[in-house]
Amino acid sequence: MAHIVPIRTPAAWAPQGGSTLTFSTVHGYRRAYRIAGEGPAVLLIHGVGATSAHWEDCIAALARRHTVLAPDLLGHGDSAKPRADYSVAAYANGLRDLLGVLDIERVTLVGHSLGGGVAMQFAYQFPERVDRLVLVSTGGVGRQVTPVLRAATLPGAGLALGLLKVPGAHWQIRAFIRALQLLDTGLGVDAADLVDVVDALPDQSSRAAFTRTLRAVVDWRGQVVTMLDRCYLTQGIPTLLVWGDRDSVLPVAHAHIAHRAMPGSRLEIFSGAGHFPHHADPARFIRVLEDFIATTTPGDWSIEQWRELLRAGGPQEKRDMAREYHEASERSAT
Repeated sequence: MAHIVPIRTPAAWAPQGGSTLTFSTVHGYRRAYRIAGEGPAVLLIHGVGATSAHWEDCIAALARRHTVLAPDLLGHGDSAKPRADYSVAAYANGLRDLLGVLDIERVTLVGHSLGGGVAMQFAYQFPERVDRLVLVSTGGVGRQVTPVLRAATLPGAGLALGLLKVPGAHWQIRAFIRALQLLDTGLGVDAADLVDVVDALPDQSSRAAFTRTLRAVVDWRGQVVTMLDRCYLTQGIPTLLVWGDRDSVLPVAHAHIAHRAMPGSRLEIFSGAGHFPHHADPARFIRVLEDFIATTTPGDWSIEQWRELLRAGGPQEKRDMAREYHEASERSAT
C-alpha cells in the first residue's frame, strides 16, 4: 500500500515562494543547496556544469505545495570541488546522505540531463525512497550526444574552457550564438543555455570538476553509461519523461526509446524547445509536473517485487534494447 512520509520543515528554511542558498557539511565536504516551501518533497537535480540556480523559477512555483530541494552537486556551484568520485552512483549516494541530514525520507525526483542519469541511479539504488521519477532530456538512453560535449572530454579541454573566460571572448561567443539563432539551427536553440553553463565555471577547480564529471559519462565516441539494462526496475514508480523536439545535445529519439523501455511512463514533447524545455516554456513545465504529481500515487516499492523483477530480467523487449545498445557500443569501439 502506498504511503507518504510527513515532511518536517526546519524553521530556518525559506518561506513559500522563495529559496535561500544554505550549506551543510556531509562527509567533510561543503554541500550547497536551495530549499523552500513545505509539503511532500521534490528534489531538483541539475545537469553537468550547472547549479541549483538553474531551477530558480521552478523552485518558486513548486514551493507553494511542496518542500523543494535543489542542491549544487559536488563539484558544482558553491559546493566543494575536491578531487573525488564524480560518477552518477557517487552523486546518488551523496544526495541520499544530504536527504538524511535534512530529515527528508521520500522524494519526487526531477533530473535534467546528467541530473536525469543521477535520478535514475538514485531510483535504482534507493527505490524505497522514491515517490516519482521525472526525467528531463535525460542522459543514459543512447550513445548519441552533441560533438561539443564529446570534444570537452579530450585532453586539453580544460585549457580550452579557460580560454573562453579571457577578456573579449564572451562577446565573440555571444555573436556566434546570435548567428546560429538567425540560421535557425538546432544548436542555436540551446547555445545560450550552454554558454551559461560555461559562465558557471569561473575558476580552474570548477573546470576540473566539470571535466571529471563529464568524463564519467561521456568519451569521444559518445555516452558510456546506459540505463536501458535496468530501467525496467522502475516498474511501480510513476515516471514522466520531458523532452524538446529540437534538442541538439541529446536527440529527441532518446525520449521515445526511454518511453518504450520504462513501463507505464508518460511522455511530454515540447515543440520548438531544445535541451532545456523547462527554460523554453517554464509555465508549461510546471503545469505538466504539478499535474503529474497530482494525478499519480507515490511509488509502492517492495523487496519481493524487486527480487521478482531481477530474477525475470525484465521484459524481453527491454533486454533486446539493452543488448542492442551494448552491441552498438562495442562496434563503435573497434
